[in-house]
Amino acid sequence: MNTENDHHMNTPIGVIGLGAMGRGMAASLRRAGYAVHVCDVRPEAAQAFAAEGGVACASPADVARHCEVLVSVVVNAAQTEQVLFGEADGGGGAVAQMKPGSLFIMCSTVDPNWSVSLETRLAERGLLYLDAPISGGAAKAASGQMTMMTAGTPAAYAKAGGALDAMAAKVYKLGDKAGNGSKVKIINQLLAGVHIAAAAEAMALGLREGVAAEDIYEVITHSAGNSWMFENRMAHVLAGDYTPLSAVDIFVKDLGLVLDTARATKFPLPLSATAHQMFMQASTAGHAKEDDSAVIKIFPGITLPGAAPR
Repeated sequence: MNTENDHHMNTPIGVIGLGAMGRGMAASLRRAGYAVHVCDVRPEAAQAFAAEGGVACASPADVARHCEVLVSVVVNAAQTEQVLFGEADGGGGAVAQMKPGSLFIMCSTVDPNWSVSLETRLAERGLLYLDAPISGGAAKAASGQMTMMTAGTPAAYAKAGGALDAMAAKVYKLGDKAGNGSKVKIINQLLAGVHIAAAAEAMALGLREGVAAEDIYEVITHSAGNSWMFENRMAHVLAGDYTPLSAVDIFVKDLGLVLDTARATKFPLPLSATAHQMFMQASTAGHAKEDDSAVIKIFPGITLPGAAPR
């Protein structure tokens, strides 16, 4: 008997945003025995999850009517504002329906100062908040093996209960108030963006010099120059598949946040600035919505592997 599942059985929890990460997180919570209520800007995504055993809701407010713990997995701060406070016409926001003492778990990559201010704004309404950005990609989210970088009050952690461990293999607690979760995620995104840009540059040079893409990939992934990002993202280049698991514009945003954070204290980040310009170039060249590995398309005079026939 799975006593952990029995403990959570029928405990309602909401997941707002069923993209590459949110869909897997909702599935992990359902496997752990929670009654998972979901909504997404694409109603068909929520309906598909409901067909597998979840509950589809029409809006964040609808989710909040049923759940005292809400997990928001949207792209940025602006979308998080919409989740909580609704559209300009005042409709659909979760806050209006959240009961006092309810918890909002924010999993987006945002400006740490905005996250700090959101904790204060929600506390004024009697609501709890966890600053809880995530990392690991869609596969790890789906298997409950991702990383969460969290910060918040003891009351917020108590309200979350076992939900964090149901979604993530590693849950780092980085302070008793919001801010450090988002700061550490910003640092992670600095490395992720620079590593992808460097991996693309290395693969592009190899192709320019006439080395087969397969040979570059095989050797580097078994050598000291390898990185997780090279191994993961250059596999997309090898397959000629730029389906967006994480899009170019995500790193336009995230490296922009990295640079904004450093600029506030006049801290130099030369590699981050260069990588940001590379993603900006890829975005304006028409690759904004492609996988972030499409940053390799900014390099001239190379022939990239074509997509494998389906």
